[in-house]
Amino acid sequence: MAQLRSRRLRAALAVPAGLALTASLGFLPGTAQAAVQDTPATAATEGPKLSYVVNTRANLGTIKAVEKAIAAAGGTIVITHEKIGVIVVHSTNPDFAKQMRTVKGVQSAGATRTAALAPASTTEIGAPEYVDSAKAQAGTASTDGAEPLEADQWDLRAIGADKAAKINPGSGKVTVAVIDTGVDDTHPDLAANFSKSQSANCVGGVADTSEGAWRPYDPANDYHGTHVAGEIAAARNGIGVAGVAPGVKVASIKVSDPTTSLFFPESVVCAFVFAADHGVEITNNSYYIDPWLYNCMDDPDQKAIVDAVNRASLYAQSKGTLHVASAGNSNDDLDSDAIVDDSSPDDTTPVPRTIDPHECFDIPTQLPGVVTVSATGVQNLKSYYSSYGVGVVDVAAPGGDKYQIPDTPSKNGRILATMPNNGYAFLQGTSMASPHVAGVAALLKSTHPWAGPLALQALLKAQADNPGCPTGLYDPDGNGIEDSTCKGSKRVNGFYGYGIVNALDAVTQH
Repeated sequence: MAQLRSRRLRAALAVPAGLALTASLGFLPGTAQAAVQDTPATAATEGPKLSYVVNTRANLGTIKAVEKAIAAAGGTIVITHEKIGVIVVHSTNPDFAKQMRTVKGVQSAGATRTAALAPASTTEIGAPEYVDSAKAQAGTASTDGAEPLEADQWDLRAIGADKAAKINPGSGKVTVAVIDTGVDDTHPDLAANFSKSQSANCVGGVADTSEGAWRPYDPANDYHGTHVAGEIAAARNGIGVAGVAPGVKVASIKVSDPTTSLFFPESVVCAFVFAADHGVEITNNSYYIDPWLYNCMDDPDQKAIVDAVNRASLYAQSKGTLHVASAGNSNDDLDSDAIVDDSSPDDTTPVPRTIDPHECFDIPTQLPGVVTVSATGVQNLKSYYSSYGVGVVDVAAPGGDKYQIPDTPSKNGRILATMPNNGYAFLQGTSMASPHVAGVAALLKSTHPWAGPLALQALLKAQADNPGCPTGLYDPDGNGIEDSTCKGSKRVNGFYGYGIVNALDAVTQH
């Protein structure tokens, strides 16, 4: 997951340079076709077996012709997403993508990785800080009706989620899908709100809906998705913690590779399409798509990745699904002229490069229509690690900050939520901020069931409270050096976008 740094782009459905080619796709009816080529022609030269995306016009005749060309070039089709014209292919032909880009009807094609196998990467900023599970048991809730561990959930109080739950905890007709490392749906704080019918394992590009396929491969290490799910919808049941929207449903769409922990494009394409076709109202995306932190449109492979994921994202939006994504943990100004990317590709040896974030996109966060979320601490100040940027960040939410210490029993500035095997732990990151926004979006959808993705995004911005740029030096670590520069106005700025979301306003303002 390569630190699960994620981010995204604009407020409205503005299309960045280079994305316009898929913004007006016509989606044709039909179901995805898996493994339609069994014995492709063997390429003259063999290299490592890689995964590719081949993007065509969403026209059945064009797709069938391209499928024949894929076989002739030594490709084996994994799945064809006919509705969006995206074909996932495996091939050992090192010239496969180059050959496919010359085929009539192919709009882009490229490898989705740089190596057949990749080393495992890290997960979050700091290891989880577990709490004593005995404290989370029923019977230890406070006299005011709070959950047993809620006193340490400063984040709920910061956005009024504790008060909102007494008015409207969210509707069971609204589902937030956690696109992540899998969710332990057997956790007592998640089981009641979990939607199996909207869950799947999309690793590799083909949805597996068999029982438990959506759960973490390794609960000891793949805890990220379970933590995110608890932040969104942990039940108010007298056990453990509470979520921002404890009455809504939560689903799991697993996309992290079991051997590398990376989130490859074909898996996320599958996740977006699956969510759309299974009635998911909101997705949470606390990751960036590997192997490139930024995908540059002048590179044909990276352009094909952006094209494929954007098609899937827009398809889901057209079906009524809102995507919420984290802004990233690199403290990068995403509206700057240049950023040094020294982590890509993360499945082989990274090669440092300087990129323009207006031309090279971190996806899915920098895709049209996706809500980008920056992180804050208990002082309503941007978290020291959170990326930011005017016109990039839409809203902010609690993600935790070790430098901002709350007046809670634990004095822990991180975010407390569920973990696999009935556990609870503190984590911090924009990965934790995004699910707070997804939870508030779910409350807004519960209150305004008519609202589609664009309306929900507008409502999120309207109810947010903006603290404005900090006065004086932004120096969270206290070393006397400004760590980031906030630009913009009290209404909209680079640190908080339109402001910090407010769950209470989401259920009371109509």
